[in-house]
Amino acid sequence: MTVQNGMVLLLVLVLAGCSRDTNEEPTQPFASTYTPLKSVTTVIRGATVLTGTGELIENASLLMSDGRIKAIGTKLRVPRSATEIDADGKWVTPGIIDVHSHLGVYPSPDVQSHSDGNEATAPVTADVWAEHSIWPQDPGFAAALAGGVTSLQILPGSANLIGGRGVVVKNVASRTMQDMKFPGAPHTLKMACGENPKRVYGDRNSAPSTRMGNVSAYRQAWAKAESYRRKWDAYEENGGEQPDRDLQLETLAEVLRGKISVHNHCYRADEMAIMLDIAKEFGYKVTAFHHATEAYKIADLLAENGTCAAMWADWWGFKLEAYDAIRENVALVEKAGACTIVHSDSDIGIQRLNQEAAKAMAAGWRVGLDIRPEQAINWITSNPARALGIAEQTGTLEEGKNADVVIWDGDPFSVYTHAEKVYVDGALVYDRLDPAVQPVSDFSLGTRDDTGGQP
Repeated sequence: MTVQNGMVLLLVLVLAGCSRDTNEEPTQPFASTYTPLKSVTTVIRGATVLTGTGELIENASLLMSDGRIKAIGTKLRVPRSATEIDADGKWVTPGIIDVHSHLGVYPSPDVQSHSDGNEATAPVTADVWAEHSIWPQDPGFAAALAGGVTSLQILPGSANLIGGRGVVVKNVASRTMQDMKFPGAPHTLKMACGENPKRVYGDRNSAPSTRMGNVSAYRQAWAKAESYRRKWDAYEENGGEQPDRDLQLETLAEVLRGKISVHNHCYRADEMAIMLDIAKEFGYKVTAFHHATEAYKIADLLAENGTCAAMWADWWGFKLEAYDAIRENVALVEKAGACTIVHSDSDIGIQRLNQEAAKAMAAGWRVGLDIRPEQAINWITSNPARALGIAEQTGTLEEGKNADVVIWDGDPFSVYTHAEKVYVDGALVYDRLDPAVQPVSDFSLGTRDDTGGQP
């Protein structure tokens, strides 16, 4: 792509953001100002469609209009004015959703001045919000878009027991994180157990330095939050003197009220079981364990508790708590009926989450588990949407949902397949065959060369 084309596309996106017409009242701090780009009525014809609802439809058509999915099936009535796309031999899926990303908070280039994901100054930093570190010009967003990723959760790192709030964003070119923020998506809370927090603070000769120290500190934090919540609930009900505001306890109290969901970095099965017990003690729910390399050992327990496991396909052995990872992990969690997710935790892996899901599906086949593409696609679409509280809006191809759609030039579970076209709310935001529809951030302009000459 030429620099000129990149400038034109970026200018169009910026102007579209400037002319937003939104009914959302910015009553909350840092409220979403996202407004969908203009779209045209579009029908995709003749594709193999994976809906994300467990269905595979051959030779199907998909109609998008006004940013929504209007209809899907083999015989559709389509407006004459619709833009038609011949997808014969191609596949269509919901947009991919990565439930665990650090794009924007650990952006490229990977330098110290860009390292904004870990507020590693105390074991509990529930007061920080990952969105306040997001750099929208991270070139990683465009690379993820080329891999079919339309939405993602951006989290703080895992140095802390409680690392702060995560945020869900739309993968669109933008000047501000507010313009990317997924409307209506609840905040999340990042927690971490195991080696990371005990290493970070143990190396400083401070607490926690052991796993029992980790658990003690979680429980103490939740006990304080419980007391804080009661004070504020009593004030809201009865009036009187307003309690002092504490941003750290405010976040934890919102978890206890069920308004913020918990996403917990945790590898070992025994520690996940302990974290579930802590959640029961204080009356909150663990929405998802991330990384969860030993999820297969407690897949039944995860299913019973309605807790998702977000996993890699085959990361193993890079530290001791990852030693018992197995390639069949994802497939075994699926077999147990638990909410199964494939995530990246990587600016490289996010570009090929379809292939990561394919590896996990193939590992299941090798041990005799009959997992089909219409199941595996859920690991990177509908199940992440469910875990992030956005399933009513996206994650599946159903009438009325946001038109977040990917056209693949072949079977999306093939290593040879590419995302050919990507739509967010019905707007074409990436086209592999058209350099004018391949977004480039300001940072990339002048630093990369697609012309064959000098930048």
